[in-house]
Amino acid sequence: MKTRGKKTLLPPTPPQTIGPYFRIGLTAPRPLSRIAGPDTRGERLKLVCTVLDGRNAPVDDAMIEIWQANAEGKYNHPDDRQKKALDPDFIGHGRMGTNSEGICIFETVKPGRVPGPGPGNTLQAPHLEVSVFARGVLKRLATRIYFAGDPANNEDSVLALVPKARRATLLAQPIEGEPGAWRFDLHLNGKKETVFFDV
Repeated sequence: MKTRGKKTLLPPTPPQTIGPYFRIGLTAPRPLSRIAGPDTRGERLKLVCTVLDGRNAPVDDAMIEIWQANAEGKYNHPDDRQKKALDPDFIGHGRMGTNSEGICIFETVKPGRVPGPGPGNTLQAPHLEVSVFARGVLKRLATRIYFAGDPANNEDSVLALVPKARRATLLAQPIEGEPGAWRFDLHLNGKKETVFFDV
């Protein structure tokens, strides 16, 4: 900040279509990194998400929001009218801003299978619904995280819509040497761009 006479000259903020400070109030003062509490039923997971740009550089000011079903395949939301029990310790959603390395880490359980869209209500593979917010992104980017190696992936009607060559962009990979830990790299653009859905 400089002063000239009685006027104070403020430096311009970085040019961004949704402002340089869109995260204020969304991730602070308390990020929602724990989607499932310590007593939630189901297979415990640590999900390490990394947001990367087209040059494979980390995006340090993105925000990821996750919604998921509990281990029984029921969302903690009034629109889910399945006759399945809610888990009182299961929150069902999380929201975090990325750190300086483009990373945010969620604690959760592996979601159960939920009915798919369209007629027949075929069960979908376990997955998490993901929204990505970042500078220069006017509308959220919607995607999903599936789990590599899950046999139900072959039956998922939404995953089947994605060309085979691009499906790997939606698969979390197990982290070697860390039982229950999964890594998901989310590429905003470039050759490795994650598949995003028009919702």
